[in-house]
Amino acid sequence: MRRRMVTVGAALLLAAAAGTSTAASATAGSASRQVTGVLPDGGTWIADLPSDWNGTLLLYSHGFGPPQAADAPDPATRQALLNMGYALAGSSEAPPTGNWWTLGSALSEQFQTLAEVRADLPHPPAHVIAFGTSMGGLISALEDAQSQGRLDGALTTCGLVEGVIPIQEYQLEGEYAISKLLAPGEPITLVNFPGDAAGLGPQQGLAAGQQLDAAARQAQQTPQGRARLALAMAFLNVATWAPGEQMPSRHAYAQQEQEQYDTEFSVPPGGLTAMDFVEFARGYVEEASGGNASWTAGVDFAQELSRSPYLAEVNALYRSAGLSLHADLATLAAGANITAGSAAIRWQEDTSQPSGRLEVPELDLHTISDQLIPVQAENYYAGTVTRAGARDLLRQAYVERQGHCNFTSAELVAGVLAIQHRVDTGRWSNAAAPGSLEASAARTGLGAAAFIPYQPAPLTGVMPPSKPGGQAAGWGPGT
Repeated sequence: MRRRMVTVGAALLLAAAAGTSTAASATAGSASRQVTGVLPDGGTWIADLPSDWNGTLLLYSHGFGPPQAADAPDPATRQALLNMGYALAGSSEAPPTGNWWTLGSALSEQFQTLAEVRADLPHPPAHVIAFGTSMGGLISALEDAQSQGRLDGALTTCGLVEGVIPIQEYQLEGEYAISKLLAPGEPITLVNFPGDAAGLGPQQGLAAGQQLDAAARQAQQTPQGRARLALAMAFLNVATWAPGEQMPSRHAYAQQEQEQYDTEFSVPPGGLTAMDFVEFARGYVEEASGGNASWTAGVDFAQELSRSPYLAEVNALYRSAGLSLHADLATLAAGANITAGSAAIRWQEDTSQPSGRLEVPELDLHTISDQLIPVQAENYYAGTVTRAGARDLLRQAYVERQGHCNFTSAELVAGVLAIQHRVDTGRWSNAAAPGSLEASAARTGLGAAAFIPYQPAPLTGVMPPSKPGGQAAGWGPGT
């Protein structure tokens, strides 16, 4: 493949923190060079290679967004890893078609990039570790289960590790609840956005998100509206701790609902609400999948709520508002008629749904309050991995912070060092424990960290397929 090489000047030498060992320090300087190339499908790749290479290559997968080659989550983390001697590489994950959901080609592009970069290294890597952010975290989890000897470990951060079918299913159930209970007279298109090269699907998704925003804003003004919003946000798995606000106490149900509302429907400066973003993204996913793979028909909303960690909040707000939760759940069941396309489900299963059959050790990092991918996703994924018989290979760690992918460089580097320890020694020991990760982050000299002991609650909504092997027919109502 065509390749060009760019020499980058010697990396800035930073003062190492007192007592930091050379092996664990992110502040030891290194010269590096950058190499780029073009893949057979027209996608691109990039690699940054330090002169003082430690023998490990990090194969990075970027998150949902324009498909441009990237080899690190941010410049500060890239420089810290280069200073530690890590080689970095990553692809655009897709040919230049414009679709931001890159799962149809991501794995092939990433593994092709790995083969290309090997030619620019002084010797074969001693270790290759997949490293991904958000959608890229899903890609890294998929790479783990399809490593076939090409990887030695994987690190997912804020990953969509539950897979795209559960994500879009619980999102649709919550959106449907808003539409049915809070805007019953307003036609809101929730699925089947027509896709084309001009991006019509994502724009129609965004318009739907804005309609749901408006219904939520009006509902938030009354006790009855807040109760029904709490129900919808339970299906959406919305975090109860909003950015910039105090974490609510266990039984502060009104405060929990307010912070859920702020999390899901507040507009950050220059940005979209979380609701707008997920509906915008649905347009891209449907275009890539060839249709809609989510459903409401046959969903037992009452049963799903009965096992939800949000049940007590919803019950309390319904009682306070003088509403019948039973009646509203019956209304949802009576109007649920959205069906999924089997071809779209099969495409998503083939490209975007983890099997859990890990082949190499994997560490997942997640913030405990994530407005886009709820931390409960890690609970769901742990179940997937356990059912596949690979639980010993998985560790999950949590950061007490709000926001999707809101990690510090110290936390990300600590994650890399933890999976490196597992790869080097063949044992987890306590490398992925909160105290060890916190100490490792401190030794990097890169700033704050907030690892804590944490066990995420179950994910509300879609359950795993009822049929072995994740067959398309196993997904659907009641599963």
